[in-house]
Amino acid sequence: MPPTGTRDLLKVTNTTTTGATPVNVKLLLIGNASVGKSSLLLRFSDEQWIPEDEATATIGVDFRVHKMEVNGRKVKLSIWDTAGQERFRTITSSYYRGAQGIILVYDVANRETFDALPRWFTEIDTYVPTTVPKIIVGNKLDKEHSRQVSTTEGSAFAQRQHALFLEASAKTSVGVREVFEDVVRRILETPELWAPVTPDIAGSASGKRGMEDGMPGTIDLGGEVGRGGGDACGC
Repeated sequence: MPPTGTRDLLKVTNTTTTGATPVNVKLLLIGNASVGKSSLLLRFSDEQWIPEDEATATIGVDFRVHKMEVNGRKVKLSIWDTAGQERFRTITSSYYRGAQGIILVYDVANRETFDALPRWFTEIDTYVPTTVPKIIVGNKLDKEHSRQVSTTEGSAFAQRQHALFLEASAKTSVGVREVFEDVVRRILETPELWAPVTPDIAGSASGKRGMEDGMPGTIDLGGEVGRGGGDACGC
């Protein structure tokens, strides 16, 4: 993320402004600290990359809006980038509500981040319906020389979890756009996740989708969060 110091506010950034009324899609980026979730988002939304030693950790949740077109359909993405540190679990768990796609990231050069994936899936299963598409992303593909998790192993785990799988590099941009396109394509193939609801069921649906609309531009996480530092989000 931009090297402006520790971020203790949820920020809203609209990266595009044109196009017809699109399908609204909420995506959630999750995974251990320092796997490069924020760098993937920055590369996708702004085509930028911050060197690992200049990046700052996400504190709480960061939020961006991005418009794209997939299979001829305009899509408005609300992308929520969550902190990977354990101390923020009670904060970030609330942002699962209304998520229509999950992007779970690990670092191909850090075995520990891959071994943590089952714990993340336990959390996903707790908060997200089984119909919500998931994609597992092996990030930092540019660190091939220090790889600790093979492509075969990552793909096999994703298959067992009925999830999509890709490897990518926020540093070189390889695979980054495909990550978002693939999960959005799968969402569009599941109309019940995004099709407009009729008035008689709108009330019952609002509990699931309320996080997508009417969110304040800034949420002050305050207190201990403001004093936190955390690990940097790498490439």
